[in-house]
Parts: sequence; C-alpha cells; structure tokens
Amino acid sequence: MEQKLHTPEGVRDIYNRECETKLALQRELGNVLHLYGYQDIQTPTFEYYDVFRKEIGSTSTRELYRFFDREGNILSLRPDITPSVARAAATLFETEDFPIRLCYVGNTFINHSSYQGRLKENTQLGAELIGLDSIEADTEMLAMVVDGLKKTGLTEFQVNVGHVDFIQSLMESTGLEEEEKEEIRTLINNRNYFGVEEILDNRGVKGSVKKAFQILPELMGGPEILEQAAAIAPNVNARLAITRLQQIYKLLKAYRAEDHVSFDLSMNGSYGYYSGIIFRAYTYGTGDAIVRGGRYDHLLEKFGRNTPSIGFAIIVDELMSALSRQKITVEPVHRNLIVYTEATENWAVSLAGSFRSRGRNIVLIKRDSEDTREKFEEYAKRSSISSLMYLRDELKIEMVNLTTGEEKTVDAKKQK
Repeated sequence: MEQKLHTPEGVRDIYNRECETKLALQRELGNVLHLYGYQDIQTPTFEYYDVFRKEIGSTSTRELYRFFDREGNILSLRPDITPSVARAAATLFETEDFPIRLCYVGNTFINHSSYQGRLKENTQLGAELIGLDSIEADTEMLAMVVDGLKKTGLTEFQVNVGHVDFIQSLMESTGLEEEEKEEIRTLINNRNYFGVEEILDNRGVKGSVKKAFQILPELMGGPEILEQAAAIAPNVNARLAITRLQQIYKLLKAYRAEDHVSFDLSMNGSYGYYSGIIFRAYTYGTGDAIVRGGRYDHLLEKFGRNTPSIGFAIIVDELMSALSRQKITVEPVHRNLIVYTEATENWAVSLAGSFRSRGRNIVLIKRDSEDTREKFEEYAKRSSISSLMYLRDELKIEMVNLTTGEEKTVDAKKQK
C-alpha cells in the first residue's frame, strides 16, 4: 500500500503555485515562438523503438524506457522530442518546398542511473526550423532563445555557441581510433585537458595538433576568440565553421541579441545527430543547461527525407529551478475566491458568472454560519488565490487583496 502513495524515483507531483507557475511559464515561452511564426505540433509520448535507435543519435539506448505492445513491437517513451518531430515532418510535409516552422511542449523520459539524482521525467518546450540551411536560420534560432529567456524575467544568462565541424576537424587531425576520440570528447566535456594532453602524448600526435588542443580551453568568450580559433583551424571545414559563426554574430546584432551570446569552440554536441552549430544556454541557480540546441542536417534522412534542419529545446524544469533560486517570479493566472452563505447563494452564483464572463477565474465556496473569515483567508493563501470576496447576509461584500493585505467593504444595496 505504501508504494501506491509515492511516485517512483525520478518523477514527482507538481501542484498549487508551482504548477500554476510552470503553466504560466510555458504560455509565455510559447507566445514568443508564436510571435516568430512557429506553429504547434504534438507528437506521441511513445514511439516505435527505431525512432530513437542508436543510429539516430539521440539518447543512449541504455537510458531508454522500452516496452512491448500486444503485437510484440518494441516501443519507447520519448527521451527527446526532436526525432519525433523529424519523423512527423518527413511524412506530413513530404511535398512542402518552403521552410517548416514547428514548436511543441511535452514531457521526455530518460532512465538515468539512480546515483545521478536527476529527474527522469522532464518537460521540454522547443522549436524546429525544417528545410533551411542558412546563417539566417541559425541566427533566428539563437534570437528566439534570447527573447524567450528574457521574457521569463531572466537578465543574467549566456547562450554558448560552438560548431561541430570545428571540434570534429580537430579530432580527425589526431589520427586516433574512434574509441580514443570518444575518450577525448568525454575528457573535454569534463574540462580535463590534462587527460587530453596525456592521450595525445602517449599516441605521438604531432606538435601542431597538440598545440591546438592546448589552446582549446582559451577558445571561450566573445567574438574575438573566433580569430584565435581560425588561426588553429586544421582544415577548410574548420575555417568555414568559424566564418559561419562570425556571420551569425554579425546578424545577431540586428536582432539585438548579441549581448547574451558567447562562443565555446570546445563544445561537443550532446546528441549524435548534430551537424553544424550547437548551443546551450546557462544561468545561475542550476548546474545544467536550461536550453540545448543545434543544427541536424542529416536527421530527417533517417526517416526518408533529405532536408536541413535546426532546433532547440528549453528544459522547463531546469529553468524553473533557476528562476526560483534567483527569486524571479512568474506571474500566474490570478484566481479569486467568493465565500457565501445559504442566504446569499443566488447572489454569489450570479456574481461569479458576471466575473467569469469578463475572464476572471472564480472559486465558489459555501460557508456555515459558525465559519470565520480567517479560515477562508488561510485556505486561499495555501491555494495561491489572490483575492477573497466574503459575502455577508446583509448584502455587504468584504473584499481582501491577499497579496497586499488591502481590505475594503462594499455595500451591494447602495451599488444597486
């Protein structure tokens, strides 16, 4: 019986003010995406396992929740919404020649190891721009991220931008086996450059390549580091990557979003399907990125359509944690409480109907004669209700603003 009363590890109930805040946050962020012309799409919570198989490049298959349907097909809860949108876009918009702008909000499920202490169910809100490989498309994505985070009330945040081709070119220049390259990627992600140097020394990698990896930790910052990166670029792909980042930064100024954008040329894509620019947004109050995104020009090929794409996902739960710790409040929908008696019931119902017709959210509660106003004030505060209208039998309304504590009494008979 005890097991039925608790949630499994890694998931939790969200209610009252926290739930209202989360939904208000999703509405605000969704409005920003709509302002950029993105249309909503909903994809299934679970898909055929093949949608997230290893070759797709999504979350590690070891961390997928897998199960079977009645016909014996292997299904998986989605760990990441982008492959689902890619699968849908490849079929639903097969003949569309113009770029497709889609946005979504939904929960994802990753079976993290218990010791990591991370949520296994997270809400992601994101956008995908399908059918366009251009500097303009890359910049639009970054500008949307900046505008969205500003809309939440955040002022201190940074969007770090890198490019897969740059770090990949450095890896290829080592001449190492794929397993060793993967080890270096992990070490770079952990900022363990001593470990990187040790591998390069042991494998006899040439000096110019080692020097490039030694400079890598310094390639974090404003647009000035792009010149440094260009100087150590080992091939034409790496140089083109730097040129593209410079052009993106220039266009970001037109959006007035450049102040929140910096560069990190050591950045690896968190997903294997990333193929161009990659970016993550960080702020105070959370140890993980609040936004992850990047270009994935070859993902739709896995679903039968060859078209370039770019997208991002805001991890809503991480963002909420950061806002809470930074004492930034998101204005929820206001609810109002009307408390009435047997004698004032018809009046209360009519009053509530009048307020609701004007878009105000009203809770009705009938009281007994011995109930005190304080009892309902305490309930309202617990339930994140912003104001109380206490109806007296003599047709007087005691109105209390529970946010400011301001009170006043209105005589309904005089109002008539």
